[in-house]
Amino acid sequence: MIKLSFAPSRFVRRLSLGAALSAGLVITAMTPAEAAKTTLNLGMSVEPTGLDPTIAAPVAIGQVTWQNVFEGLVTIDQAGKIQPQLAKSWEISADGLTYTFKLQTGVKFHDGEAFDAASAKFSLDRARGAESVNPQKRFFASIASIDTPDAETLVLHLSAPTGSLIYWLGWPASVMVAPKTAADGKTTPVGTGPFKFASWAKGDKVELARNADYWNKDAAAKLDKVTFRFIADPQAQAAALKSGDLDAFPEFAAPELMSSFDGDARLVTRIGNTELKVVAGMNTAKKPFDDKRVRQALMMAIDRKTVIDGAWSGLGTPIGSHYTPNDPGYRDMTGVLPYDVEKAKALLAEAGYPNGFTFTIKSPQMAYAPRSAQVMQAMFAEIGVTMNIEPTEFPAKWVQDIMKDRNFDMTIVAHAEPLDIDIYARDPYYFNYKNPAFNALMKKVQETVDPATQNAIYGEAQKILAEDVPALYLFVMPKLGVWDKKLKGLWENEPIPSNVLSGVSWDE
Repeated sequence: MIKLSFAPSRFVRRLSLGAALSAGLVITAMTPAEAAKTTLNLGMSVEPTGLDPTIAAPVAIGQVTWQNVFEGLVTIDQAGKIQPQLAKSWEISADGLTYTFKLQTGVKFHDGEAFDAASAKFSLDRARGAESVNPQKRFFASIASIDTPDAETLVLHLSAPTGSLIYWLGWPASVMVAPKTAADGKTTPVGTGPFKFASWAKGDKVELARNADYWNKDAAAKLDKVTFRFIADPQAQAAALKSGDLDAFPEFAAPELMSSFDGDARLVTRIGNTELKVVAGMNTAKKPFDDKRVRQALMMAIDRKTVIDGAWSGLGTPIGSHYTPNDPGYRDMTGVLPYDVEKAKALLAEAGYPNGFTFTIKSPQMAYAPRSAQVMQAMFAEIGVTMNIEPTEFPAKWVQDIMKDRNFDMTIVAHAEPLDIDIYARDPYYFNYKNPAFNALMKKVQETVDPATQNAIYGEAQKILAEDVPALYLFVMPKLGVWDKKLKGLWENEPIPSNVLSGVSWDE
């Protein structure tokens, strides 16, 4: 809390009220209680492993630093649309192989270094280079070379058309970093954004401070200080909100506690949409999951509504493919393999498992995963399938077992990246799914920048996944927000995992 005191000048002390009125003066004093608040305490369930989204994948990194500390050539707004940022405009050649960006001028990184074409080239070369550890290195794979004709012009030469390139350049993994300090970005991030990094008390909080020299005056921060507090326990999250220790929890972790805020005079609750697709991925290289009929049977054994009720208090949207209703070209595929126990049993018998089988699901500790697994376990029992649940520490053990070693039968996780349907074409990826027809669609979608054409291709891709089910498609998690009624500007929906704070202020 900022405390303000006001000491009247000798002129005001000596001026009588009558004299003031006759002089036409209006005297007002803002008391401390009326002063506009300029600090924010914001809660997060997961502490980031670092603060540079260009070198590690966990979404918590971007939720602290994307659009606050770091910015990109373009950005994604709260409607999910691409907007100019450090690039004020761009042109794409007719063959789709040359992208020419005109950059903002007069922009400085927080360390005083100028942002220009040279630093933009540095950032992209670092992201795409042989030694790159960028979690989305594939975004930059088609960039063959980069030219900088002058300080305000950046030219990308591609080896193949890449229709999603502009969109990808708006992601946290594509932000511009200061060349002189990039190596230290994991602990002391330096960007061009409306906030500067101030401090990080590991296990507790990260503090950001307003960047008084921010280049974009129209989007300058209204808050002087933001503190991200990391609280994993949902009961503790709720208590901190109710006591006023926290002003906001934009991604509240316990849907069953949302009703506990009903009637609170200070707080409001919001239910928005996200890209968090909860799926139970199978290792399709192992028996019996190498048989499509088995995967289809498991999908038809699941009543998605019951899963949502049991796992997330009825808050969520059923899906039938790896796509959300927010995404361009979305098609509802929940009817492709609807809940049907008898058909599921018949498919299992046809595949050679009339008496079912036994397998293990590795479930990370995030609340939605074990809850969903327990509901699924009961449903699979109805078709004679026994599923054992093995709790798996996330991220380290889960990443090692699932992503690296492929040592699993099934797992369950919420995929947070928007428009990430192409993960099923990646080789390797944990599903071990290989479908040349699907891969061809993912290649084809990059060969055009026409939205209608892309949407039609994405529609075909959704249908393939809905029928092949390399993963059991369950539901999209909602964005559960709880915050102070006087707080304005927080995103209610989440087209990309983030806490964008430049437009946030207190209404007092």
